[in-house]
Amino acid sequence: MSLYPAPTRRRFLLASVALGVTATARLPAFSAAATRGGTATLLLAAEPPVLTTIAHTAFNAVYVSPKTTEGLLTYDFELNPRPLLAKAWTVSPDGLTYTFKLREGVKWHDGQAFTSADVAFSIKTLKEVHPRGRNTFLNLVDIETPDAQTAILKLSKPAPYLITALAASETPIVPRHIYEGTKVAENPANLAPIGTGPFKFKEWVRGSHIVYERNPDYWDQPRPYLDQLIIRFIPDAAARSIAIETGEIDLAPSTPVPLSDLERLRGAEGLAFETKGYQYQNGVSRIEFNLERPFFKDVRVRRAFAHVIDRNVIHNTINYGYGAAIPGPINPNLAKWYVPDLKTYPIDLAAAEKLLDEAGYPRGGDGIRARINLDYVPSGETYPRGSEYIRQALAKVGIDATVRSQDFATYTKRIYTDRDFDFAFEGMSNLFDPTVGVQRLYWSKNFKPGVPFSNGAAYSNPKVDELLEAAAVEVDEAKRVEQWSQIQRILVDDVPAIDIVSQPELTIYNKRISDHTIGGEGIAGSLAYAYVAAS
Repeated sequence: MSLYPAPTRRRFLLASVALGVTATARLPAFSAAATRGGTATLLLAAEPPVLTTIAHTAFNAVYVSPKTTEGLLTYDFELNPRPLLAKAWTVSPDGLTYTFKLREGVKWHDGQAFTSADVAFSIKTLKEVHPRGRNTFLNLVDIETPDAQTAILKLSKPAPYLITALAASETPIVPRHIYEGTKVAENPANLAPIGTGPFKFKEWVRGSHIVYERNPDYWDQPRPYLDQLIIRFIPDAAARSIAIETGEIDLAPSTPVPLSDLERLRGAEGLAFETKGYQYQNGVSRIEFNLERPFFKDVRVRRAFAHVIDRNVIHNTINYGYGAAIPGPINPNLAKWYVPDLKTYPIDLAAAEKLLDEAGYPRGGDGIRARINLDYVPSGETYPRGSEYIRQALAKVGIDATVRSQDFATYTKRIYTDRDFDFAFEGMSNLFDPTVGVQRLYWSKNFKPGVPFSNGAAYSNPKVDELLEAAAVEVDEAKRVEQWSQIQRILVDDVPAIDIVSQPELTIYNKRISDHTIGGEGIAGSLAYAYVAAS
């Protein structure tokens, strides 16, 4: 029974688990007008610290890694799986065995053959070092490789999210012969990647750009169509707007300009906007407390902050009404999991003052209760502007917050390795399933200093752990939804974080570039199909 094309992701998942069928398909052809040649320039607001996501999921790394390093599968706009390095796959009726048939004749960029041994090594490595790998592959007990083109994943318990977790940005397949026997997170290939993808790494000029060149031996001929792909880093928002408007930039993902500039750019000749291609990310902006700090160990302090920080101000003023104010950790785009009637803390300065007094933090003679630091993720303009609002709001109840800025590498090291922070204003992705994108932030077993974008709060609640672990293996969708509802209700009571808004995501692009957004991964896909349209 063929599952391609499947009308919905849910139908695919139910069929693949219940029937144990095989999915196999050719990749779509897309435009017949596609032609070889030309260069496309992609804009990023912040320079990624690495160029592969095998051990690091820093926000902008997901945009560069898939250009060189592929995954087993890719996904359409409904997150139905499509073939990539795997040309077919079978899920056993009990959901415990995933068999992948791999493409023949695929070569790594250094000429060596891609085999199932690379798949087994990569997935075992992801389970150990990837920020979400511990969650994603929690139930993985073995990977069998009976031949060079077959990889069989053996699970101890079902993992209903797993078939959607195998995209290039999330589960990259790297060359075993390059990484084996090394400290994966420090391997030089993370800075000069060798993959199977449509583009080969050429150079990285720090602080300026990355250059990729067409892989002439790519397995999916005649793709890629572009001869060259350049990734430029422009941290200044005004400079980004100018570069997009003047045609220096072809692709600018993830709402790359201040929201106040969007209406003006909508009228610019040659530019267009794309809102698709973010179905795999589903980002939210949130405040995360460091619960290792005595000040934030007391839930009364965290609840006091919730009574002061008005998410509607951030939504309406900082975000210009884009996105949505959210009461909990789930992006409304994940409608099945979203709970709109969660407990909230009304803005009430008197209630906040009372809670801070009760927690043992009275105002001093200078009116100050505590002096703390607020770090924000250096990505876009909403985070520094939002942090300034948070600082001003907290000052009303005697909290003196110093806003600290730093580059991305320093920020991630401060939060996740050095643990040298009080609280942070940050963005996190729900991804395609809350077990993968949200569990990592609240599961006590995922507090692992040195691993970025994990449980930065050091939050631990046995009941939440129990529910998270149950939901991760529950094949009854209705039960999973209810488990996640319970999780969210506990979280808003414990307040390890204050969820603020769903991130407004869109891509601004030059109309000369076609077929850049062909599925749920959007610009974070390989861009193998992108081409320069004939003038």
